[in-house]
Amino acid sequence: MSDVLVLGAGLAGLSAARDLAAAGADVLVLEARDRVGGRVEQLASDGGRPVQLGGELVGHFHTAYLGLVEELGLTVEQSYTAATGLTTYDLHDGVFRGDEFPATGDERSDLERVERLFGELAATVDPADPWAHRDASRLDGVSVGSWLRSVDALPATVRRLRVASLYLAGGSSEQTSLLAALRKAAAAGERGFYSEEVWESLQVAEGSAEVALRMAAGLGERVRLEAEIRSVEAASTGCRVTLVSGEELRAEAVVCALPVGVVARLQIEGVDPDRLRSLRRQRNALAAKVVAVYERSVWDDAGANGLSESEHLLGSTWPQRDGVLSALVPPERLAYLLALTGEDRDDVVRGELERMFGPAAARPERIHHRLWGVDPFTRGYVTHWWPGDVLRVGPLHGTHAPPFYVCGSDQWVAGYMEGAVSTGRSAASALLGG
Repeated sequence: MSDVLVLGAGLAGLSAARDLAAAGADVLVLEARDRVGGRVEQLASDGGRPVQLGGELVGHFHTAYLGLVEELGLTVEQSYTAATGLTTYDLHDGVFRGDEFPATGDERSDLERVERLFGELAATVDPADPWAHRDASRLDGVSVGSWLRSVDALPATVRRLRVASLYLAGGSSEQTSLLAALRKAAAAGERGFYSEEVWESLQVAEGSAEVALRMAAGLGERVRLEAEIRSVEAASTGCRVTLVSGEELRAEAVVCALPVGVVARLQIEGVDPDRLRSLRRQRNALAAKVVAVYERSVWDDAGANGLSESEHLLGSTWPQRDGVLSALVPPERLAYLLALTGEDRDDVVRGELERMFGPAAARPERIHHRLWGVDPFTRGYVTHWWPGDVLRVGPLHGTHAPPFYVCGSDQWVAGYMEGAVSTGRSAASALLGG
């Protein structure tokens, strides 16, 4: 019998286990995959470059993650936001390159007006308690797209923000709660729409998966791989976790660091029904990631910086480092990708990249796909808050029901690596305090 069983060896579970072990707890981490890291994963290219197949980027305000990176002796460097060249806009009416989304002067003025209104609303939201907002029900009940039309946004402004939502692959602006979007902006201290400089300006030079690998190395035999969980029973007298293999493990407490899409399919008993209901009401955006590896940064040939926003299959692209290009496939496009065979999938991606960056972009050395939306151990990307979901999930979001504790990127405002580390360490602190 262990003191604590941690379910999931992603950044959240490993962060919690690391702090618990440091405090002297007998902890065991159970991971269904044959590797650690969860939605953070990387390979080494032939040239030794880390090729990141999962989460990559953070911002300066992601202090929990950055603090952990420093503790682990890793290096932080500037991300793609320092790249030179023009951004590519791959739109239905053509491919455009420039420093900003193609628009007329009147359209830019309208976007600035609408962004000011959004910022004024964001300033009224407490990210830690959006449920207390005097207009919470109204703000949560409408989508970002509906709100844009309610403030007489021009069609070009609505389109611009629809493309931006595809770029982030977190769910359509027509199916995202306004309150959730405001809460996300408030969490970053933003007074406008999503800023890459705020959210994505930094990366770990050694690759973000190295954070998980170093934590796992420190935990050693406390991490058990290929241990898929079937059920959890929690009680003050002790907890029992049953694996798919039929093996039963016992502990005084459980830290659940699994994605909400996975948790929704687990048999869980003994947890406060309201807390469990809140946990299971969350939704994840069913997205995918594609990574193309080249010998060099072929997009330079077109005067591009590797960044793109698109109305086609790939919602966005960005350079990880020289010759390595990331892309996201938003939920609205995932079905198209899944309908293709593996070979056809690569051909379609090559065609997308060629259209945006020229003939050389059609010849990557390798293409990697991570289909998070249908991965049985992930079942999604970041949390997608549909209109009404913030109130539907309620203020129990991210809280604990001892001896059942929760953590993970899904339990934070925006579902980034910061959320995984922050909630993982907070869960460990709450458990030790209890």
